[in-house]
Amino acid sequence: MRRSLVPLLVLLALAQARPVRADAPPPAPASPSGDAAPVPTLAPLLKRVLPAVVNIAVSGKVAVQQNPMLQDPFFRRFFGIPDQPLSREFHAAGSGVIVDPARGYVITNSHVIQHADQITVQLRDGRRLDAKLVGSDPEVDVAVLRVKPDGLQGIDLGESRQLQVGDYVVAIGNPFGLGQTATLGIVSAVGRSGLGIEGYEDFIQTDASINPGNSGGALVDLHGRLVGINTAIVGPSGGSVGIGFAIPIDMAREVMDQLIRYGEVRRGRLGVEVQELTPELAKGLGVAADRGAVVTRVMKGSPAAEAGLRSGDVVTSVDGQPVRSAADLRNRIGLRRAGETVKLEVLRAGKTREVETRITAPRLARAKGGSLHAALAGATLGDQSDTGERAKGVKVIDVAPGSPAWEEGLRAGDVITSVDREPVESLSDLERVVRKGGKPLLLEIVRGDESLFLSIG
Repeated sequence: MRRSLVPLLVLLALAQARPVRADAPPPAPASPSGDAAPVPTLAPLLKRVLPAVVNIAVSGKVAVQQNPMLQDPFFRRFFGIPDQPLSREFHAAGSGVIVDPARGYVITNSHVIQHADQITVQLRDGRRLDAKLVGSDPEVDVAVLRVKPDGLQGIDLGESRQLQVGDYVVAIGNPFGLGQTATLGIVSAVGRSGLGIEGYEDFIQTDASINPGNSGGALVDLHGRLVGINTAIVGPSGGSVGIGFAIPIDMAREVMDQLIRYGEVRRGRLGVEVQELTPELAKGLGVAADRGAVVTRVMKGSPAAEAGLRSGDVVTSVDGQPVRSAADLRNRIGLRRAGETVKLEVLRAGKTREVETRITAPRLARAKGGSLHAALAGATLGDQSDTGERAKGVKVIDVAPGSPAWEEGLRAGDVITSVDREPVESLSDLERVVRKGGKPLLLEIVRGDESLFLSIG
């Protein structure tokens, strides 16, 4: 074991001795024994940052998964199954980071506090504090909590855009509920996307061990600056195999600021659908670029349409920052606040154009079902028409257990594609058809890979 540590210690010593890098780690302290040769150690760094990383314990109730057939109101009444949904208590643990000690703000993952009725934050000194949820954004998997700002210690925020593959990082969290743990590794990759983990992805990949319970914890550089929020792993056994992912702090900070200010994320809308630029597409479109996002559709009346964007345009930069991919463009626009102005660099038929447009708020994005129809009360409905989803319809974002919509058989994740056999592609379509519809209403639903009809009201 001692022999296996030698290369790591040599590398750390070399990294510390290199003065040319602005982000070089602090010099190692002298040996406690008084020897002239310093011993490479991360102890001083960890002593500074560990108090800012907290353990999070949550508890609550979740509905018990039932056979889909038993969710049908007809079968429930026929077999005498109670309408009140079955639920069970759950307890879970995760991690968080104190980012604003003066005001008591703690950042963590959205999935850590999902369904929580009670949230408790445990500090390194053993104190347990009740936490209040300020806001949560499942699309990026970021949540902000607030605790009593009494003797808290925070952490400096770094700039994740400065990270390079090979930089040393330390992951800190509460793996498997064992308590605070630190692991060392390097940045294995940056800009990871297309993993299907979150709605907006631009992950830092690291081989620093991240395990269940590390979610929401800190990824720090060798200056002790927060550069990422640990959020996911790839591992067939549920444990670390050297592939972990963290949300870049630059992205997390944008979400956090909006959650603190508004309690939600107010995403902007450009109004385009895009795809990756491949060498074949670049040749066919007559553009000299190897990176960018190809516009495949411009939505009528959108900011993109008003700015003159066309299908076949290739967006290569946003405000002077290169666009690496379609996902990169989606991230950049999706994290902008409505009302902001952006400058796009666009390639069209081999020529470069600069386009300036103002990001607008999405059209009606959500609605309470009860405002449309009494039988839909308790359901939160979302408009998919501006999300880039190919399957059009109205998405059921949430359904309150025991509500009229729940009893009628609607479930979160359902997509309403027609009402009384008339197709609906947006909330405005749904409202128009429901208003003129009779009783009961016949809804056509897509649930996962299946389609079904529900008669409600």
